[in-house]
Amino acid sequence: MSSATPTRTPTATTRLARRLPLVGVLRLGRPSDIWFKPALSVVASVAPPNLLLLSLGRLDLAVYTMAGSLCALYAHNRPYAARARALAWVVLGMLSGLALSLLTATLTRNAVVLVTVGALMAAAQKALCDATRIGPPGNVVLTFISSASLFVPQTLGQIPAHMGLAAAAAAWAWLVGMAPGLLRPHGPERRATAQALNAAAAYAATRGTGDGHARARAAAAAAVQAAWQALLSTGARSEPRRALERLLVRAEVALAAPADTDPGRLRAWARDLCGSGPIPHAGRTGAATEELLGVDAELTAGHRPWWRRLGPLAPIALRTALGCALAGYASLALGVGRPYWALVTAASLYQVNLTLTWRRGVQRVVGNLIGVLAFAAVAPLAHANGLALVLCCVALNFGAEALIGRNYWLGTICVTPMALLITEFTGAHPTGELITERALDTVVGALVGFVAAVAVTNRRAGDRIEHALAAVDRCRERAARLLAEERPATAALESARRDLAAALVELRATAEAASGEWWQRALPQERVVLTERTAHRTLAATVRRQGPHTPADTGSTADTGSTTEDVRP
Repeated sequence: MSSATPTRTPTATTRLARRLPLVGVLRLGRPSDIWFKPALSVVASVAPPNLLLLSLGRLDLAVYTMAGSLCALYAHNRPYAARARALAWVVLGMLSGLALSLLTATLTRNAVVLVTVGALMAAAQKALCDATRIGPPGNVVLTFISSASLFVPQTLGQIPAHMGLAAAAAAWAWLVGMAPGLLRPHGPERRATAQALNAAAAYAATRGTGDGHARARAAAAAAVQAAWQALLSTGARSEPRRALERLLVRAEVALAAPADTDPGRLRAWARDLCGSGPIPHAGRTGAATEELLGVDAELTAGHRPWWRRLGPLAPIALRTALGCALAGYASLALGVGRPYWALVTAASLYQVNLTLTWRRGVQRVVGNLIGVLAFAAVAPLAHANGLALVLCCVALNFGAEALIGRNYWLGTICVTPMALLITEFTGAHPTGELITERALDTVVGALVGFVAAVAVTNRRAGDRIEHALAAVDRCRERAARLLAEERPATAALESARRDLAAALVELRATAEAASGEWWQRALPQERVVLTERTAHRTLAATVRRQGPHTPADTGSTADTGSTTEDVRP
């Protein structure tokens, strides 16, 4: 008889439990570099319309202007040319959802029908926001406005005026979002490039070895890719933008040759970019100038349309629709008068995988329960008069945007009383009733929403890894073919290098997303690591082929053998 201890095969329940951590879920992170920008923007966007309505004695209409004003929360990381387009699409999405909600509210008062419509809209908003990668706050604000509007009594004749108010506030929000460009027209691109330089410096400091170097490289690659996306979306290639491109090329070189890079030089350039002075000069060697020909090649190559990303998002959309509908129905069954609160709670949970959905659920519940206590403290002051109500709402808007970047639960402490105060625009309600219903809907929405996430498995996550691996292999083979040529075209080689870098970032993001799911086949972790290792070596070879011009360029040539080793995971 064997004395070996039998190994128990993990069950599905065991695998699920391992993916639901509590440690670190509420840990506070560092605030965003531009936390004050969305915070001040939402104040500038919300306050004037509300104060105007207060002076006219029609504060009850503020629920419609808030729909347009909250568009100012979006696209703060985008260059102004891209921000103008993104904000226009956000405004269109917000007004479309509001119009559909108001029209539905005029046609039926059946709560089950309204919840069903709200759940379907929430799923569509989630899919579209993820596919277009609009960024924070994503679909949550859109879903909050459209779901709440479903339960506002409405007549067909009132809709044009109410939509006009929302459109006017949205136009003002668009102007608020674009206004900083008058003072610092290249601010977003400078920040994105500075973040890439800092991330590259952090990786270079590891010299490509030691614990944590693989994670540092992945973070740096993602930051560099995000910076390139920002620069490529700015439109005309002005001289300031070309200077930023040259700095970003230095960050890319640091990823390929960390041992031959001066992290201090990268950080100094990043500090200069964060100021208001001129863009630092990274040198204009012949090789560095030729590298930027690859940017022209990428601009003319075109990009994958966003709607092609909708397919892989189908499981997340289904989770959202099912979870929001069930949460709303459960709220109705418990006799809560505002089931859209449970619906919005469920909609706010869904992230790229089950593990992150669980974390967001814990954060949402903790933040909302503390938030209702904050509302109890603020309500007596807000009920004093209309001006106090408006000012409290504006202050909570500022607090929410200032804090939410540190951790989601911290921001929702302000979001919860703000949402409750918005219901007070149409008239005061008993504070105890609002607190009880909001707390109940939070718990119901989180529990039912998470159960729906567990029930709707994302089996496509494994398929997406296969597609991402194949994409990396194709890009690597293309770069390898160019490297095999005696004199490859510089623009073609640089374009191939950038495509390979982008494919690697996508592979890492896809692998991390799939690792958080629970009911699926084993992931090809070894194949992912091997593919990344081979691709990074190919990237290093393209850098060496284009010439020795590291960020600490003093005329020295990187050692070929050491550089190859430096890029291993």
